[in-house]
Amino acid sequence: MINFKELAATYKTPLYVYDLDYMSAQYEELKSAFKGRKSIMAFAIKSNSNLSVIKHFATLGSGADCVSIGEVYRAVLAGVPNYKIIFSGVGKSDDEITQAIKLDILYINVESEAELGRVELIAKELGAKCRISIRVNPNIDPQTHPYISTGLHDNKFGVEIDTAKRMYIKANNSEYLDPVGIHFHIGSQLTELKPIYESAEIVADLVRSLQNIKIELKFFDIGGGLGVKYKDETTITPYDYAQAILSTLKGLDLTVICEPGRFLTANGGYFLTKVLYEKRNGDKRFVVVDGGMNDLLRPSLYKAYHKIEAITESLTKLSEADVVGPVCESGDFFAKGYLLPTLEHNDLLVIHSAGAYGFGMGSNYNTRGRSAEVAIKGKEVKLIRKREEFEDLIALEKEYLDN
Repeated sequence: MINFKELAATYKTPLYVYDLDYMSAQYEELKSAFKGRKSIMAFAIKSNSNLSVIKHFATLGSGADCVSIGEVYRAVLAGVPNYKIIFSGVGKSDDEITQAIKLDILYINVESEAELGRVELIAKELGAKCRISIRVNPNIDPQTHPYISTGLHDNKFGVEIDTAKRMYIKANNSEYLDPVGIHFHIGSQLTELKPIYESAEIVADLVRSLQNIKIELKFFDIGGGLGVKYKDETTITPYDYAQAILSTLKGLDLTVICEPGRFLTANGGYFLTKVLYEKRNGDKRFVVVDGGMNDLLRPSLYKAYHKIEAITESLTKLSEADVVGPVCESGDFFAKGYLLPTLEHNDLLVIHSAGAYGFGMGSNYNTRGRSAEVAIKGKEVKLIRKREEFEDLIALEKEYLDN
């Protein structure tokens, strides 16, 4: 049982809290689901990029799925072996590609013919041979929020089957490219198994087609996106997920790479925020807290639901309230019409399921310092990122003030 009041008193609010034991259990459950097949779990750093969190997964044997060279550097710094690092993303710059090749990571995940050409040219300039994978867009509806759908032709990610095949032939004939993997990722917060199975089947058939023309791949990268329960979602079990994928790979000797993020971290994270006061505009009740949309953007961006737990002595009847922050935007809210008791100054709200896409999507909007982060492992509580102060926010500007 986490003592949120004690944590808030010690580290102040707003505050992120991560339960590393929960994250370990999620990792082991997903890893064991692929038992009997060579596999690599590559933690999706975009879901939670704190160095201590990345290091925690690295100690469990995890690799890293990265979508910027900054995330690649984070992975290396946190102890992820270079040979377990994957670099994905639609818009890699020449400098990012150069650095990734020099780091000799597992592979660069290529998302367009144009990008393949840039990777080949840069590898040639470096006198290197670059391992690549190609991200295939199977044009399958993932049945998730449109902002986190990535597997349709309407989305910017990946290439269609015919284009992918053409790219593999080019890469296989290149002196500077080594096609070792194939990748697909149809979206995030997936709660339906059928689209995952259908996508894997399409991509596995492409692997067989490539084998027929003597292009032998080693890695079958299934991306991530396994959904979690925020409210009342019916989720997919890791076992069923793994069996659906593996059933499409009969006769193929491939190492499966899985890139979980939200599944590992979301429900192991909590955002603590303190009540400043209540106010009413007519019949409308607002609970104003010290955390804002710059700290936790998901409700404002996606209208995402997060369970909110009130830690208070109040015994009043529950009534609807909008939970809002101090940021100067009407979109600054954590919940609308949420049932809460009457709350007093310094009462605490615990916003659940905040371990994924919480702190990482934060900003300094309104010149607000980002919150501290703490991690719990066993009985040990550890500060893993200090709270930003005003001097931190102006450090890159101050020296130019009088220029």
